[in-house]
Amino acid sequence: MLELNESNFEPAVVQKSHEVPVLVDFWADWCAPCKMIAPVLEQLANDYGERLQIGKVNTDQERHLAEQHGIRSLPTLRLYRNGEVVEEVLGAQPESVLRKLIDAHLVRTSDSHLEQALALAAAGDHSKAVQILETAIAEDPDNPHLPLPLVRLYIQERQADKAASLLDSLPRELRDSDEGRSLKLLMEFASTAAQAPDPATLEQALASQPDDAEARYRLAALQLVDGDYDAALENFMELLQKHRNFGDGAAQRGLLAVFSMLGEADERVATYRRRMFALLH
Repeated sequence: MLELNESNFEPAVVQKSHEVPVLVDFWADWCAPCKMIAPVLEQLANDYGERLQIGKVNTDQERHLAEQHGIRSLPTLRLYRNGEVVEEVLGAQPESVLRKLIDAHLVRTSDSHLEQALALAAAGDHSKAVQILETAIAEDPDNPHLPLPLVRLYIQERQADKAASLLDSLPRELRDSDEGRSLKLLMEFASTAAQAPDPATLEQALASQPDDAEARYRLAALQLVDGDYDAALENFMELLQKHRNFGDGAAQRGLLAVFSMLGEADERVATYRRRMFALLH
């Protein structure tokens, strides 16, 4: 394990974390829990080898470094990946907890398959992307980076049953992640999209009957699932304005699903959230 100080922290932790995860232990000689966890860290360093770097900061000797990083409790363990703190735990932790934390951020061979699948999906070849991810999961079932993108691809491929089954089978921490919750919201619309006619047929129906709530809802669901968020926002907003109670608030749920997919930082979310609030109140 590497002894860290102000001069080597940047290259040994921040820069190195772009290559492999880096676990930093902030500790002190007088700290009993720090001594308890020391042999666990030694074992992890031996087991993970070059896939993980572990560094230690003696906070008595490196007071300024500890202050810079806002350390208030010992031991504090921080995991760095791609220059950022991605995990933090306080106090002595069992080996199983630390392994789970580390494993979620390890560089895996199957991660390259994920990149390939996402590139194919972006180019419109969802079917091939699904095949690659299914194979990757079969070869590396413990990689937590793979299942949620496959759920999304199943949804885009109109395989709602497979998407729901896979999502329900995942560990709670994946289901309750931001992406997991977004996909749960999307599932309602995935089922509708899987049974809907093609967009051109629905647009033709709305051209002749603009107040056809069912057609507008189905079109908005298709657009949401396909990632055409601007069109989905407009159609869900139109549905909310003209048919507020359709589907027990389906328009509002649709807008919330789009907001979740876009993320709060997207300027469209604030704009459409204000419009939604004005219509509802």
